[in-house]
Amino acid sequence: MTTYSQLLKSLPNSPKKWLITGVAGFIGSNLLEHLLKLDQYVVGLDNFATGHQYNLDEVKKLVSDEQWARFTFVEGDICNESDCHKVCAGVDYVLHQAALGSVPRSINDPITTNATNISGFLTMLTAARDAEVTSFTYAASSSTYGDHPALPKVEDNIGNPLSPYAVTKYVNELYADVFARAYDFKTIGLRYFNVFGKRQDPNGAYAAVIPKWTAAMIQGGSVLINGDGETSRDFCFIENAVQANLLAATAADSAKNEVYNVAVGDRTTLNSLYGALQSALAENNKPYTNAPVYREFRTGDVRHSQADIGKAADKLGYQPEYRIIEGIAKAMPWYIENVG
Repeated sequence: MTTYSQLLKSLPNSPKKWLITGVAGFIGSNLLEHLLKLDQYVVGLDNFATGHQYNLDEVKKLVSDEQWARFTFVEGDICNESDCHKVCAGVDYVLHQAALGSVPRSINDPITTNATNISGFLTMLTAARDAEVTSFTYAASSSTYGDHPALPKVEDNIGNPLSPYAVTKYVNELYADVFARAYDFKTIGLRYFNVFGKRQDPNGAYAAVIPKWTAAMIQGGSVLINGDGETSRDFCFIENAVQANLLAATAADSAKNEVYNVAVGDRTTLNSLYGALQSALAENNKPYTNAPVYREFRTGDVRHSQADIGKAADKLGYQPEYRIIEGIAKAMPWYIENVG
């Protein structure tokens, strides 16, 4: 039995109170769904800057009335001290997902990205410390590796950041480290590598590549590829990210005050991704035959990314259950139903 399967078995027998910031977003709503299905108590915070009410509505349909009654939603902002203190009261575990994502967004508007991702992070971190929560797990980012050329990416070896977004995520790690040293406050940072899955928004200028391409294919539009298509990423299915969060929150203190890569340890080019999405659509009787449209490389993008997940495996018991093809196959029916 894996560490994760043991955890899934034990959690319903000992319900805890969890706080999810950014609960109406992609990762936040998936965490909410899993925790409620495990009969946990959940407080959720969101200001709907990038999250959506319909994500919460969908989760409500997927859990029992009794499980949904264990959820308390607070519409508020991580930059607001009173909101942060309110939602942290009596909480055991914090899963801090709220942030303004997207490299291009940060390049276009670095001030807003900084305010949310650094000031908001510090406000929430301080409130969680004051509430004496058991642990604080936060969404870090693979963008922290910047221009460091080595593959696979190992947690201790980072380069220079290539975007304001990357700067904010690195500062989060620095603050978490200082809080560990100054206050003995337990944190874990999870460096996400291109997480994808259901409820990831395909709309808007800053949509992630998988939902954006999938929506375009379903709707018969054009798929735009930045550069030559040989840029590669370590795509991580949402179920793997949920596993990492639950393991991190409940980990032994000896595993805390660290950062961990959350990925599968693989590398997929954009050209290969295009082919995989085509195949998955065909298997769902939604053939797409248009050729992709290539355009200029995007400013601030890293050329190649691949994670070493050995540290998370050793210290957290993390074992990703889905590789990219399996994740796409599991997510595709949701995309067809919701964006078709």
